[in-house]
Amino acid sequence: MTDGGGRRRAFIGSFTAAGGPGIVTAAVAATGALIPLSSLDGLPDPSYLALSADGGTLYAVSETADGAVAAYRVDGDTLEPVGPPVPVDGSGPTHLSLFAEHVLTANYGSGSVTAVPVRTDGTLAAAASHVLAHTGSGPHTRRQQGPHAHHVQPDPSGRWVVSVDLGTDSVRVCTLADGRLELRRETALRPGSGPRHLAFHPTGPYAYVVNELTPTLTVCRWDAEDGALKPLTETPVLPGAPSGDAYPSGILTSPDGRFVWTATRGEDVLSTFAVEGDGLRLLGTAPCGGHWPRAIADSGGFLYVANERSGNITWFAVDPDTGLPRYEGSMDVPAVSCVVFG
Repeated sequence: MTDGGGRRRAFIGSFTAAGGPGIVTAAVAATGALIPLSSLDGLPDPSYLALSADGGTLYAVSETADGAVAAYRVDGDTLEPVGPPVPVDGSGPTHLSLFAEHVLTANYGSGSVTAVPVRTDGTLAAAASHVLAHTGSGPHTRRQQGPHAHHVQPDPSGRWVVSVDLGTDSVRVCTLADGRLELRRETALRPGSGPRHLAFHPTGPYAYVVNELTPTLTVCRWDAEDGALKPLTETPVLPGAPSGDAYPSGILTSPDGRFVWTATRGEDVLSTFAVEGDGLRLLGTAPCGGHWPRAIADSGGFLYVANERSGNITWFAVDPDTGLPRYEGSMDVPAVSCVVFG
């Protein structure tokens, strides 16, 4: 978002249990550089954030066993809590989004999605209106013994809620009406792939799912009329076999729809893909500038990477012709987990 003088801001989440400062507010320079302004540490493990459409309220999950969501008023260079954190009646919320006057959270530990009403002034209702429990499992004996919802967001048409479940190798499509989530469809992905996050193409009928348990990306056709997701192809996010751990995390589509980017932990790289109809072509990989890139974001022609274990956010200028990133700089944030922009 911007203040009265036109200065853009970024909001950065971190794991306080691992030494993170909580939520950091930073200014965004024209060069893409982040400049820290303030921090707020009252909420345990605010690992993922979402900003209201008007830029006036920031929402954060508390990724703890007793999961919660909190709201903050954006006041210049600082954040002010507005009301106490609201329990999501689920454990380990890892992601949240805004849809139809509700905050939706994906609860990894309990394998569920929660809807919390948002009042007209941006504050949260005192309790969740509904929790939709996922069911199922997968073949990975350690990571897929039960459901693990990892991502939830509305589709571009604003008609559907889409949730990605790592534990069940599936994507669920729901409606939200009168505060209640109703499952309409569940699409199975390859067993053992471990889907983590999803990004829609900005204009075309496609959705891209990045898989954590195998370093791949699944291209799907998205039918917004029927709320139907159909897997088409699966593409490796690396040019060859991983040298060690390789756990993809974040995914982005470019605003013009020509490119897709992913981040892979362990290998610690950004991958750039060209969108080619029903498929993707890997253009190359680049070091992410840190260790364990948990999330990526874009703003103003720059890519930003939250490197959790090295405790820094790096930013990259994006070549508008090739989509390839070029390292520009870094800011230290211990145990950083995400960054969002207005």
